[in-house]
Parts: sequence; structure tokens; C-alpha cells
Amino acid sequence: MTEKTEQVREGTAELTRRRVVAVGAGMVAVAGVGAGWAVDAVAGERRPGGKGARPAAEDCYVLTSETVEGPYYIDADKIRRDVREDREGIPLLLDLKVIDAVTCRPVADAAVDIWHCDAVGVYSGYEDMGNGGGGGGGPAPTGEPPTGEPPTGNPGGHQEPTDDSRYLRGTWRTDRHGRVAFRTVFPGWYRGRCVHIHAKVHVDGAWTDAGYEGGHTCHTGQFFFDEESVLATAAVEPYASNTTERTTLGEDTIYDQSGTAGGLLRLRYDERDIARGVRAALTVGVDPDATHDGQDAPMPSTPSASASPSAT
Repeated sequence: MTEKTEQVREGTAELTRRRVVAVGAGMVAVAGVGAGWAVDAVAGERRPGGKGARPAAEDCYVLTSETVEGPYYIDADKIRRDVREDREGIPLLLDLKVIDAVTCRPVADAAVDIWHCDAVGVYSGYEDMGNGGGGGGGPAPTGEPPTGEPPTGNPGGHQEPTDDSRYLRGTWRTDRHGRVAFRTVFPGWYRGRCVHIHAKVHVDGAWTDAGYEGGHTCHTGQFFFDEESVLATAAVEPYASNTTERTTLGEDTIYDQSGTAGGLLRLRYDERDIARGVRAALTVGVDPDATHDGQDAPMPSTPSASASPSAT
């Protein structure tokens, strides 16, 4: 256990005296990425806490939950902010801020990986597995709901890719403020999991012409979406064509029900027309000195019947 991790745990009682507000905390658009998006403030916009609610204060002294890596990670060195390629779906701007959970200082020059399934639940590199599959025939991702059995065994165990597709995957560098943003699409769902995005944060490496080299992974996590937003997407194609039984946020075995500390994203969108686009934001608290590659994360557990998916 690192000294920083001990500080985080021992300092819990002091949080009320040491609270730090992260001004704008991920809600400010990254220059050149968020411009012109339909998810800027408009009449009827939905924000957590009700219409017009201000973003909640960020408490720096909380580490964002570590989770299993999952079977579909590919270290492909796709250095890009726009990961959409030809995927259909609701535009999503994922706006992250990475901070040291003890000092509250931004973590600059880190490499942030994201990867997630498309609107009908298919992962690039694993199309033969279908919708969360494991042996089912992989459909061409045209909006038709794929078939197949969900993965079995250890959900953190890696599976080898079955094809060369790499959509909805990418790596980008945090700026001096610890911010990084990706253009993607709102993920769909597959059997056994709620809607989510995977992420890794790498530090102490070097940026080269070939990508990011060396260093270590200080965070492996997942980002989650509240039920209201997911239900809104379910009425929009191609999400509406996915007839796979959906696991809710409260039923998910990976999300720990701890709100933003557990990876629950803050969302902004026009509640009258979510198809126009969604802005998702989160401050990710990490311990830069630690190593969390997804193999040390808690194993999935059965969610409590009283768990609240709207925890903040």
C-alpha cells in the first residue's frame, strides 16, 4: 500500500475541513472539441438534480473505484480523440478531468484509454462474439440486434481479438489541467451488463511518434450512465432495434452504487430530444504512484436489492 493510499483512507474524517471545489469540474468543454455541439445549455436541458441544477462540488480526497478490465481490452495505440469511425448512434462528448486524489492537482500528460461497445452492444475486435457474445455468430453492425451468449468465466480475463476492427477505441493525452475529451457515441447494452464505458489511465511513460510508451497503469475503471438517460436512448435507432434483455444500473454487478466515486457520469442533454447529443463529464481521482491494471479490482458481486441507481 502506498503512502498516498494510506493518506486517502486515514483522512476520511477530515473531508469536511479539507473539501476542495473543482471549479467547472469537467463541465467546461475542451477547446476545439465541444464547439458547436447541440448539448450546450438549451431550454429543456437535463442535468443531475433537476433542470438548471449546478454541478455538485468535487471532493478531491476520494479515489475513483477500480474495476476489472473486462475481456475486450486491446492495447492498439489508436492515438485519437474521435473514436467513432462509421458507428451509428447518439453523439457523445466524454469530458474527463484526471486528478491526484490526495493533492487535488491535475495529472498532466497521462494517457487515457477508452473503449466500449457500439449502439447494439458489439465490441470492435470481437464482432464474432456478437452482443456481449461468447460463441454466437457476429452480425454486421447495421443496427440489427446481434445474437450470442454472454461471456462466461472471469469477466476480468482477457480474450484474444477475433477481427481487425477498432472502432470506439482510442487513447489521448491529458492537458496541463488534467483534462481530456473524446468524441464517441452513446454506448448500447448487451446481456449481463448495464450501459458503460471502460477506461485506463497510464502515467510516468513517454509520448513518442508511435504513441505512448512505458510507465504504468494507475487506474482501470468503468463509467456508467443513469437509468433515465438509457431509457431515453432506447426509443432512438439503432438502440431501439436491440431486443436483448437489459441489465439496469441497480442490477449491475460491477457498478458499486457509490455515484460519481463509482464512475457515474454527469450528463447534459436536451431532454426533449436526446438524439441531438449528450455531454458526459467526470473528475477521475487516481493515485499516480499506484498500479491498478484491472487484475487487483474487486470481483463482481450480487447487487443489493435496496441499492439506489440514482446515488450521487
